[in-house]
Amino acid sequence: MKDKVFKEAAEKTFINVFNISNPFKNNDILEKFAFDVKIPQEVKDSTTGEITWAESINPTKFISQLNSWKKDSWIQDKQELNGIDDIIEFWQKINYTTTERNYNSENVFESDTIYNSENIIRSSNCNECKNIMFTDGCHHCEYIIACQRSGECSFCIRVDDSANCTNSYNVACSGKISNSFFIQDCNSLHECMFCAHISNKRFCIANMQFEEEEYYEIKKEVVNWIINQE
Repeated sequence: MKDKVFKEAAEKTFINVFNISNPFKNNDILEKFAFDVKIPQEVKDSTTGEITWAESINPTKFISQLNSWKKDSWIQDKQELNGIDDIIEFWQKINYTTTERNYNSENVFESDTIYNSENIIRSSNCNECKNIMFTDGCHHCEYIIACQRSGECSFCIRVDDSANCTNSYNVACSGKISNSFFIQDCNSLHECMFCAHISNKRFCIANMQFEEEEYYEIKKEVVNWIINQE
């Protein structure tokens, strides 16, 4: 199921963003596009030794949400406590950090803190999302890859701190961006590339206005550069 979800989500996202089929394997997408995204890391369930996935790896003891639920009771028998050392000792017996937490969600893989979502791969702190991978802190999004702290986005790759973006790549601190690449601090752009600090524009490259036909010719070169850049 995981491979099927990954393949379908990646394919639809690449077609909508770059107008090409996804040319990458799973790990290639992770390394090329999500290299700086805070995503769950692999740890061991301290009670079973099984692999599980945690949003934070700072704790030293983990238990998956499923294994936590399987335990009959977490209540300990009352013991005499002679100071803080005794309290810490008994606290450590039950102090496991829960991993792979997901609530009202389905088809969630290698993820932690997922709410009301579906078809999620290696992501954290997401709510009301569908068909996303390698993403952190997003809500009401679908078909996104390697995005962070964004909302109401669809068919996007590497969108950070933005909202209402579609069919776009590498967008930061912007809103209402569509069919655009490499956008910083902009609003209401359609078919623009390498732009910053502008609004309400179409067919701009590096904040320069181009004719529609010449813009699309340059865009083909840019897509080829993005896909083949190592």
